[in-house]
Amino acid sequence: MTTTVPRSPAPASLRRRFLRLAAAVTTPLVPDDYLDLVAPLRAGADLRGRIVEVRPETRDAATVVIQPGRDWRGHRPGQYVRLGVDVDGVRQWRAYSVTSAPGRHHDPITITVKAIPGGLVSNHLVRHVRPGTIVQLDQAQGEFVLPATPPARVLLVTAGSGITPVMGMLRSGVLAGSDVTLVHSAPTAADVIFGAELRNLAAAGTVRLVERHTREDGQLSLADLAALVPDHRDRETWACGPVGLIDALTAHWAAAERAGRLHIERFRPTVISPGAGGTVTFGRSGVTVTADGSTPLLEVGETAGVLMPSGCRMGICYGCVLPLRQGAVRDLRNGAFTTAVPGDGVLVQTCVSAAAGPCDLDH
Repeated sequence: MTTTVPRSPAPASLRRRFLRLAAAVTTPLVPDDYLDLVAPLRAGADLRGRIVEVRPETRDAATVVIQPGRDWRGHRPGQYVRLGVDVDGVRQWRAYSVTSAPGRHHDPITITVKAIPGGLVSNHLVRHVRPGTIVQLDQAQGEFVLPATPPARVLLVTAGSGITPVMGMLRSGVLAGSDVTLVHSAPTAADVIFGAELRNLAAAGTVRLVERHTREDGQLSLADLAALVPDHRDRETWACGPVGLIDALTAHWAAAERAGRLHIERFRPTVISPGAGGTVTFGRSGVTVTADGSTPLLEVGETAGVLMPSGCRMGICYGCVLPLRQGAVRDLRNGAFTTAVPGDGVLVQTCVSAAAGPCDLDH
């Protein structure tokens, strides 16, 4: 007589059965929702970070030290990261330059934030956020970076918080063999973010530092720049700061037929206050319509004749996701707001999101 002994289920099969059982018990939540509470930085989860420390830099700027989740892929000096922060129950997304040098895979990273008048997120990060806070992260991105082989002569032109991506470059050591001049503008010497560190680099001969204190010296002009750095148009240049400064430099380099040597990053302080309803722009489709605060963006687009991606129409399959370039939307399931400043491209589910003020979708 032959006796057949049932084989024990494979570990992977047992795990799948356990997860199905757990999902049935915890519906409408899923097991991952509970894992997020105890291990929010684990591999495979939505990318998050834990704030480790907040260090004051000036009277209105601070460096935020963040331990990223295990799926963080690192950054190149000069790149930025989009940060999702909950402020008064509203998920706000903002982009900040990574100011730390690239390190090992699981090393903390830093962003440095300057509080702007009326800036909800910047003031929250500089003055109110506490260590232990969990924030949402995107992977680092941006083209304001150094080439693989740094140029022999480099000019860095920055103003205010425009120093932040450049600080990441200087800290990385990539420019150690280059002739580097940094021209930086701030209202006073005390307002220079990383002032002590920059002056130490200058004393060590790492950079030639030119500080422009605008309350005493006035705004930096192109004539000033030519006098301070006579060979400025012959140097490979990276510039970051307010729109007015960057526009002037762009025109100046273009007039000299040296536009290819200028690399720019614009900072755009923007304040967004979520409300109810607003104009919805489908940028690539060239369509702008007015929507109320209760109609899903998916329906708004379809009614206006825009061909919209869709799937389940219940917020489950993510087939309707589009980038929110700027503006505010409200999640119709739970009332949570998501905001984005110009160019952010934060992904939103259009089937369960409604306009919460003017918003611009990249579609």
